[in-house]
Amino acid sequence: MNLLAFDTCFDQCSVAAGRRLRSLTPSIAYAATPMATGHAEQLMPMIEMVMAESGMAFSELERIVVTTGPGTFTGARIAVSAARALALATGAAVVPVSSLQLMAMNPVVATGGASRLAIATDARRGEVYFQTFDPRSSQPLSASEVLVVGEAVARLAGLNTVIAGSGAAAVAESAENSGHSVRAICPDLLPEAIDMLFLSSEWPVADRVSPLYLRPPDAKPPAPSPFAGTNVGRRA
Repeated sequence: MNLLAFDTCFDQCSVAAGRRLRSLTPSIAYAATPMATGHAEQLMPMIEMVMAESGMAFSELERIVVTTGPGTFTGARIAVSAARALALATGAAVVPVSSLQLMAMNPVVATGGASRLAIATDARRGEVYFQTFDPRSSQPLSASEVLVVGEAVARLAGLNTVIAGSGAAAVAESAENSGHSVRAICPDLLPEAIDMLFLSSEWPVADRVSPLYLRPPDAKPPAPSPFAGTNVGRRA
């Protein structure tokens, strides 16, 4: 199986390519660069680099695996747009992946016997992107949501939970103030494209891939001009 995977949802751009993954001689290349902005400029050069390092031509691609969100509005849109364009150019199938589930799959997330794993990533405005998972299988136990911190705490009441991500400490602190015990870990956790390579060969492909937006973008379109459609400035 020949795969290309990438993520631009948060403050990192990560790309991984795997050639002949089901063979005895696979070739894998990976790159990750921290960045708060600039994903659009960096993504394609990074894709070209890892493809070259893996020794794989774009015409050999069978699957393109992409995180669709949640994440920043721009980041999710960049990744999905790139996946669509590459799929059109190469004929490869596209496999969409939740950024939060990819984080839950990261080997650094040690749940230590907890009955529930939660991922909480800072969404600003006192909110977090939030989802719960089975700590053994990393399968989702709830849908991804954008919640204020107190709402996230309510989702975890009475559960033995480990919570990871940039919003984990805020949720754990609020839980403690409410009389609940939640253990926060991995505050720097981000989606890693390399974690998608091997498992994604078994994941379902999608006919159409769209960004997962959990709330409207911060930027608002300008209000319509009160002069639109009038004859102001025209001569008889």
